[in-house]
Amino acid sequence: MSAIPTYDAEQLAGMLAILPDVDSVELKLTVPDDFQRSAVRLLGIDPLDAVLRQVVFVDTPDLRLSSAGVVLRARRTQHKPGDLAVKLRPAMPAEVPKGFRDHQGFKVELDASPAGYTCSCSLTVEAPDRLVRKLMIGTRGVRGLLDDDQRTLLDERLPDGVGPDDLVVLGPINLLKTRFRVKGYRRRMVAELWVLPDGSRILELSTKAPPEEAFQAAAETKALLAGKGLDLGAPQETKTRSALAALTVPESERTAGDAAHDEG
Repeated sequence: MSAIPTYDAEQLAGMLAILPDVDSVELKLTVPDDFQRSAVRLLGIDPLDAVLRQVVFVDTPDLRLSSAGVVLRARRTQHKPGDLAVKLRPAMPAEVPKGFRDHQGFKVELDASPAGYTCSCSLTVEAPDRLVRKLMIGTRGVRGLLDDDQRTLLDERLPDGVGPDDLVVLGPINLLKTRFRVKGYRRRMVAELWVLPDGSRILELSTKAPPEEAFQAAAETKALLAGKGLDLGAPQETKTRSALAALTVPESERTAGDAAHDEG
């Protein structure tokens, strides 16, 4: 899950410098497509424990928010309220706008994977499912669903020339999420399976730890997953980046790709 011990000296120094100021550390690993079924079986993941979710991103058609380090996301969860999040990534703890650390729903988190690490801050606010659904089907705008602090956080990082009228809803993407435990491993793990518009799938395994336990958690998790035969050196892909790339593929290319797949 995490290759923290193989980070170079500069990476380790950077991580150690910010760990005391983050709220949590999330260790992540994406599993190659050809090993996903085996990973589910070897880790004892029961698909029937999974909860269905829908996710959309709000950005310009050419992803100018994402390019500026801003992720605006809305999410529906089966049998639960929806939520909206404004995430700044990367964002070091020292860059957190004044007054936000005490806001309920705000967090500063360090994500670590075999590919490296990044620090982000996000503000997530619950919203009625019916309103989030209206956003997803295009009958309600996103700005009215954000609270005042989220709008402030968003406005501070909006690229020049981008306004509310330039934003579009990208998605939805359907995914399954389940929490599970592995015998002999004390931390709870999470598995998320994202199904992208082109039919490809991303399986991400993750676990969280407080900052002071980050290296211990990384060592324990690495030993567990390596012992199960998972390739910790496999190419890594982030869910958000892959989803945005898939959602902004021109329709002509997507149709051509589907046709080629059908012919195959």
